[in-house]
Amino acid sequence: MKKFLITLMMALAPMTASAAGGAGVPLDSIDVDLTDKASLQRGMQTFVNRCMGCHEAGYQRFERAAQDLEMPNELVEQYLIFDPNTKIGDHMKSAMAKEDAAGWFGAPPPDLTLESRLRGSDWVYTYLRSFYKDENRPWGVNNAVFPDVGMPNVLEDLQGKVVNYCTPEELAHGGSEEIDPLTGKTMGGCLKVQEAGSQTPEEFDQTIYDLVNFMTYMGEPSRLESERLGTKVLIFLAILFVFAFALKKEFWKDVH
Repeated sequence: MKKFLITLMMALAPMTASAAGGAGVPLDSIDVDLTDKASLQRGMQTFVNRCMGCHEAGYQRFERAAQDLEMPNELVEQYLIFDPNTKIGDHMKSAMAKEDAAGWFGAPPPDLTLESRLRGSDWVYTYLRSFYKDENRPWGVNNAVFPDVGMPNVLEDLQGKVVNYCTPEELAHGGSEEIDPLTGKTMGGCLKVQEAGSQTPEEFDQTIYDLVNFMTYMGEPSRLESERLGTKVLIFLAILFVFAFALKKEFWKDVH
């Protein structure tokens, strides 16, 4: 029993750490909506154009995403598949060789198919909005949620150049309660957009929302179907209970 409890605590520890944020930073909440096909379609477009240069979704097929997101295969092939050797039925693999990625980043970028399930949608949402300039880092950026991150901010041209105005201690604890009118929900006032990008803060938040929405879908593509099936099962059990209870009363009516 003691060994079981120790094992359970060790298994839950990473989940607790993820829920609290990689550096103890408060996480912004995101209410994903897997029924919003337009959002999922935009999110897939952002994922393919911005993330798949380095990362991949090796357990997700283009064709399955096209079907679930209600996109014609022809449009996916025309606008979202750039490698002529990749077919609509193939997995969403990155064109970057793992050996090259390891040389440039120190380690191959992780597969993102299950990232939202591993860390949680709130974590991914906050992480993608928490890059800031740091000339001491190899790629010139750092991240409040994932300190000393080893990847560039591929969304900087959309968001703009973000500067951190807090000490490491303040940043780790969410900084002040000040709300920056330009960036809205960014890290309690620690991170501020110094030079605007091509999108407004509202537009950038929507872009990140759509991207995280799509990543949440990738982590569990059958979730909506499971929820629909679960509802039908509960309704069936409720009806079955009525008949079972009536049958029980009939069998036991003469028992005193």
